[in-house]
Order: sequence, then C-alpha cells, then structure tokens
Amino acid sequence: MRKLILVLVIAAIAACENSTEKSIEMPYTKSDFESVIGGKTTRMFTMENENGMVVTLTNYGAKIISVYAPDKNGNYADVLLGFNSLAEYQQNGASHGAVVGPFANRIANAQFTIGEETFQLPVNNGEACLHSGPDSWYRKVWDYEKNGNVSSFMLESKDGEFGFPGNKKAKVTYTLTEDNELKIDYEVTTDKPTHINLTNHGYFNLRGEGNGDILGHVLVINADKSTPVDENMIPTGEIVDIRGTALDFTAPHAIGERIDADHPQLKFASGYDFNYVINKEPGELAFAASAFEPESGRYMEVFTTEPGVQLYTGNHLKGTEIGNSGNPYTELTGFCLETQHFPDSPNQPGFPSTLLNPVEVYSSTTIFKFSVKQ
Repeated sequence: MRKLILVLVIAAIAACENSTEKSIEMPYTKSDFESVIGGKTTRMFTMENENGMVVTLTNYGAKIISVYAPDKNGNYADVLLGFNSLAEYQQNGASHGAVVGPFANRIANAQFTIGEETFQLPVNNGEACLHSGPDSWYRKVWDYEKNGNVSSFMLESKDGEFGFPGNKKAKVTYTLTEDNELKIDYEVTTDKPTHINLTNHGYFNLRGEGNGDILGHVLVINADKSTPVDENMIPTGEIVDIRGTALDFTAPHAIGERIDADHPQLKFASGYDFNYVINKEPGELAFAASAFEPESGRYMEVFTTEPGVQLYTGNHLKGTEIGNSGNPYTELTGFCLETQHFPDSPNQPGFPSTLLNPVEVYSSTTIFKFSVKQ
C-alpha cells in the first residue's frame, strides 16, 4: 500500500513538473517553416530551458518567431508578435522579430559618403532608407548552427548589396539561459569600410500577442537624453535633455499615459518612435530599459552594449497582418525596444560612429530578461 502511495506521489510530482510544457500549445509546426528560397533551406528551431520558457526561431531573416514566458500564475503565453508560417513572414512586414541589417533605422536621403565616394541606398521611407531597404537581411536565408539552447545564424553579404560597400560576414547568436534571458550576440566583419548598425526588431506584448493593446505597459528607460527628429523622422543632429517631458521614462510611466500629449515629437511620430541615449559608458553592457505589464505580472528587462535604444509603439501597424493567435495586429498592439546606434549616424558627425573598417570586428550584445513581479 505504501509503495502504491509513493508511486502515485511521484507521478503527481512528475505531472506538475511537466505541466508547463503541456500548457504551451504552439499554433504551428516545424513543417510550416520548411521551404527552399534561392536554393537555401529554411527551418524552425526551438530552444527550451528547465523553467519551461520556450523560444522559437527561423533562419529566414534570423527571426525570433515566438517567446513563451510565464505570468505571475505560472501560465505561459507568447509575448512576441509573429506569424504561423514562413509564407506569412514572406507576405507580411519583414521586420517582425528580425535581425535588421546592415543598418537599422533611418539614413537621410538614402545615402552616405565614405572618403570621397557616395553610396546610394534603397529609398523606402519618404526620401530616406529605413532598415536598409525593403529586401535587406531580414529577407535572406541565413546559414545556421544549433547546439542545445544556443542557435547561431551566419550570412555573407556581397560588396554593393543594398548599396552598402564591402563583402560582409555576419553572425548572430541567440542563447536562452536558465535565468530566462534571451541573449543576442552580433558580429560583423568587412573587407571595405562600411557602416554597420544591427538590431532585433521584435514587437512585444507582455499580455500575450494578439491580446489587446500595450498602452498599460509601464516602461522605464535609462536615458536622460534623446536625438530629436524633424517632421520626416530624420535626426536633427542634436542630443537633447528630455527630463520632465512626455518623452521621459527615467521614472516609470505607462505607455498610454502621455502618448497623446501635445509634444511636437509625438506629433511627428504619431506616438513613440524615438532613439534614447542610454546612460552608460561606451561598450558597457548595462541596463537600457524595462517593461512591466500589471495584469499578467510579466516583467522584461533589456541590457545592451549599444549606445541607444529605439522605443517604437507600433504606431503604423495597420491591422492587415493576422498574428499567431488569429487576431489582427492593429496600431499599439506591440512595442519595440530596439537596441542600436543612433539613426542616420553615417551623416551625423556628432553621433557615435557606425563606420566599420576591415581591420575591425563589429561586436554587440543585447539581453532580454523575463521574470514576474506583483
């Protein structure tokens, strides 16, 4: 009898330990991401830590497909906006969960000069180049290596591709730790001087993707200053103090608290879409920002070696894209914290340089850490 009771207790404990795994039911399978594009095979990759946190990736654009994180009651939900198949990623906005490169954010007049040579880039945002154009690294199939909870993606970009000089080799490594951290390491080399600025353009909703807007998320951004923009969203070249304004998140504020404030920058962007100058030393891995969703208790911290972080509140999501849960992604249903160098840095001598020379290695690290709090 005692043996039977012991067996039942062990079975119950095992069932509890496996309950998080069983509670995560993904709306897609690996086969939904298997195809051949330009002669290269696309795949889906899954990483899961001992806590039950799950991250899925694809080598199409080196994208994060989903991030399943627990709430304060131990219930898991996908907190990243994404799609159910490779075909949908090809059809919809290219930046969702993607590695953006060779240069994230805007470059004025879609050109820059190195030495005496001017390089013309794709024009896809007014007169500017945004995220290196419409078909840049986020539309490429990357080579891959996977070892447990470490997934690496490699890409070679030829001299002149998207207008950027140099034969470039890029490597992006995702690591899921036992501390519920998703760590992203970037490396790039080139054989000619070029400008490099990489980020991941994941849209987050800590309530769960497709589960309403993000206006109640409470943000903290470790930045006293930002780089203001003109009406075309191009930096003016200034670095200004934003403390005490509607752009100030040095103290906690809900996204929706001041998003409609009478501030010229908010008018230009139709919400938040600004680069914040992080309070840290150059190259230091330091706290950049955090987001807290009171209803679920989910808490996300962002650490980076980059000098800036772009807060974007999904102001231009149109509702034409249907997400993993079957709900449309309308404006303000996801926010981005894009760690990066400053927009238009190639044309702004007062900003930290993004010039990469052949003898150098571009190296950058960003960490998204997930936890819960009351």
